[in-house]
Amino acid sequence: MAATDDLIEIQQLLARYAVTITKGDIDGLIGVFTTDGSYRAFGDTYTLDVFPELVAAAPKGLFLTATPLIELDGDTGTGTQPLCFVEQSTHDMRIGYYTDTYRRTAQGWRLATRAMTFIRRSGDHDSGIPHAFERPSA
Repeated sequence: MAATDDLIEIQQLLARYAVTITKGDIDGLIGVFTTDGSYRAFGDTYTLDVFPELVAAAPKGLFLTATPLIELDGDTGTGTQPLCFVEQSTHDMRIGYYTDTYRRTAQGWRLATRAMTFIRRSGDHDSGIPHAFERPSA
């Protein structure tokens, strides 16, 4: 069984993700990841160097997250966290869940990977429309 302190630390880390992205705090958002962390959605995986552009291109609104289901194994772990995103200007909602991996670092627990899965009205679960975000040219 995972130590309660570790679970609370990871829950606070995930709360920091939701609050910082809701507030548009990119530095705070990037700080919840390991230095080699990544985010997967829209048929692609994004490294932290393009994360600011990805977030800037995304709709703004409220990220409501639920208590995650977390499994730890030493200094690593996995988890799933339900999400409801409410777009700020229309109040349209998107629902889904994050699938995560966690790693303990010298700075504490961090997200190593986070993958978004959307739940569609049809009942389908997918990672979004491919190429919804175009990476800046190198």
